[in-house]
Amino acid sequence: MPMTQRLSVTEEMTIYHALDQKNLLLDALLTCDVLELDLLQVGDIDTAGLQLLIMLKKEAQRTGKRVAIVAHSQAVQSVIDFCNLAAELGDPLLIPAAQAA
Repeated sequence: MPMTQRLSVTEEMTIYHALDQKNLLLDALLTCDVLELDLLQVGDIDTAGLQLLIMLKKEAQRTGKRVAIVAHSQAVQSVIDFCNLAAELGDPLLIPAAQAA
């Protein structure tokens, strides 16, 4: 049975945090088979943050692991949509019920 770990990112996923987040994300991937990313608390994301997500997905694929984004903040959702990266990241964008209404 694959070992799953859930990681909640609470800082902005911007160039200012990219190096620390890269290390955090890669270290988390090393310790499990499936890494679930909760991005619900991410208030801002830029292209550096998107690059981190893409890099993490590719590293998981390379090592036979899986990364799943299980929650998206409005900021993450907007940037993924704007850059047309939903297919690249491979996870459904979950829209909270409050936003859907």
